[in-house]
Amino acid sequence: MNQEMFRNIPKMDVLLELPQAVALEKEYSHTYLKESIQQYLEMLRRKIANGELDAVPGSMEIIEAVAKKMETDTQYTLKPVINATGVVLHTNLGRAPLGREITKRLQDVAQGYCNLEYDIKEGKRGSRYVHVEKLLCRLTGAQAALVVNNNAAAVFLMLNTLAKGESTVISRGELVEIGGSFRIPEIMEQAGTQLIEVGTTNKTHASDYIKAIEEQEAKVLLKVHSSNFEITGFSESVEIEELSQIAKAHGKMLLYDLGSAFMMQPERLGLHAGSLVQKAIKDGADVVCFSGDKLLGSAQTGIILGKKEYIERMKKNHLTRMLRVDKLTLSVLEQTLLYYQDEREAISHIPVMKMLEASQETLKERAGKLAQELKQADETLNAQVVSCKDEPGGGSLPNVYLDGYAVVISKEGWKVEDLEKQLRGYKIPIIARIYKDRLLLSVRTLQEKDDKVIKEALKAIEA
Repeated sequence: MNQEMFRNIPKMDVLLELPQAVALEKEYSHTYLKESIQQYLEMLRRKIANGELDAVPGSMEIIEAVAKKMETDTQYTLKPVINATGVVLHTNLGRAPLGREITKRLQDVAQGYCNLEYDIKEGKRGSRYVHVEKLLCRLTGAQAALVVNNNAAAVFLMLNTLAKGESTVISRGELVEIGGSFRIPEIMEQAGTQLIEVGTTNKTHASDYIKAIEEQEAKVLLKVHSSNFEITGFSESVEIEELSQIAKAHGKMLLYDLGSAFMMQPERLGLHAGSLVQKAIKDGADVVCFSGDKLLGSAQTGIILGKKEYIERMKKNHLTRMLRVDKLTLSVLEQTLLYYQDEREAISHIPVMKMLEASQETLKERAGKLAQELKQADETLNAQVVSCKDEPGGGSLPNVYLDGYAVVISKEGWKVEDLEKQLRGYKIPIIARIYKDRLLLSVRTLQEKDDKVIKEALKAIEA
């Protein structure tokens, strides 16, 4: 039986001569078409060999299946989605959205040539970092600045340049692991610095650092902000201002991995948690680093600020070229920083700031409008406004929840899990959340154009 089924598999040349195959060859290429057919035929042979096939599909059925597979395989995999989760810095959804104004400027820079490393005034080669360094220094009070491709790279570069071959002291409570198994002890080892851990998981005192300096000859002090978790209760840590005094008194260097930090007072956004970049510099850290695509609300970057002598050493490290950012990243970061020159402009034009600052009154009104529009589009749909808890996300502000509003949608005969799956499978995927067996569309993270897409998606599901 198996041998007969194998013989019934159409030949490659027969399939390629079919009119539908000729059309596919014109749309794609001969090589791609032939490879796709070959893969499908090999799949048929495996199924026959495993006894998983009762009959061999005909030539037309094979070409139709191949055409569908080719169409799927040539679609974009990186695509826009609608974030209805209420998580502002959703790591899986690309963290900080950039907004219309910033991407317009990005398009202007990206579609042609630009002066990435060209000094127009002098008519000679320049530095790519000039586009953001002065802005960063002016906004934060730092002497110098450097930007690499993410904060993990910034931490590694900082340690490899300034602490390689030296002993570095860090609190045991700050030996953290973040996403992707990025562990501080392993990074320190690979960067070439010897780890000296002091204190305990929940308590570290100033005397612990002093003891490590005096008895174990620690040369560098490292503080790591526990941005993706929080220790509460019977706990104590040494703040950066006190660590700076210890470092200066003993002639040591103080490095600070902020992880995620604001460029404006968090109270301006109605928040009472979060680190401020300017304060870290003012309090005496020699070098600080933090992520650009978290609470700054910009592109994925690792921003390094500090004393000029240390930043210059990092610029000369061969790793810097490996970790450098491109013109697209610099364009986004420059525009973001320009907005920070006026906090009102930053809140108005940087989506993350606008989402974090949104008042309950604004969100409730937004949710009411969406619910009404959905019910008008389908009178049988139940759309109810409810209060909810949103999150900053991205490991930026652990245990901080934002009072928000969402629209709960339901309909007789619809299962919550099926509805979530269908919204997620729409041509513009809508990522909602299920809470207590209800499907919620949190309006904090919705953008203006999203309402129309949600209405269209629900109509498509109904159809």
